[in-house]
Amino acid sequence: MRMLWLAAGLFWLGFGIVGAFLPLIPTVGPMLLAAFCFSRSSERLHNWILTHPQFGPPIIAWNEHGTISRRAKKWATVSMTMAFGLSLILGLRPLILAVQGSVLCAVALFLWTRPEG
Repeated sequence: MRMLWLAAGLFWLGFGIVGAFLPLIPTVGPMLLAAFCFSRSSERLHNWILTHPQFGPPIIAWNEHGTISRRAKKWATVSMTMAFGLSLILGLRPLILAVQGSVLCAVALFLWTRPEG
């Protein structure tokens, strides 16, 4: 079972690293998932991600206080807006736009109701 957790952690770590460089892909969420998976598979990788200068502070803030920085909220909102805008430009069907818009609004509501670190 540890190998499955390790594989999942490495997958989410890779996804989060890609998200650090591409604006429409999230970073912190996948890193939270990676930390969770590493906590069940590799103490060394779990400690590494928590002490990483870039990824560690948001993970620790979420784990200890349930907080999200204002900067992260702003970037997430910009990314969600860009993703929805891209869907509009691509001319996706109205039903798909409605579902996507509803999900993005729910995510934004959750995000902006979390306390700030």
